[in-house]
Amino acid sequence: MAVKIRLTRIGRHKDPFYRVVAADSHYARDGRIVEQIGTYDPAKGLKAAEINEELALKWLANGAIPTGTAKAILSDKGIIAKATAKKAGK
Repeated sequence: MAVKIRLTRIGRHKDPFYRVVAADSHYARDGRIVEQIGTYDPAKGLKAAEINEELALKWLANGAIPTGTAKAILSDKGIIAKATAKKAGK
């Protein structure tokens, strides 16, 4: 199973709101997910995104690959740097 960290849209028409999730890459964007990691409101920007750091680090350690926007959110929160530091420390 190829797991990706990506966004799932739950907002209404012309008012986007996203969940940051770990999902199998073979399923649809809004399809079955493995676990919810956080939320992101593009109207408020990257700084207002809420991410469960513990879950994000767990999925990154298990080999999940973040998509472009998810990687930007995780980088802004400093989670990508922590994950690479942990990986380098092994």
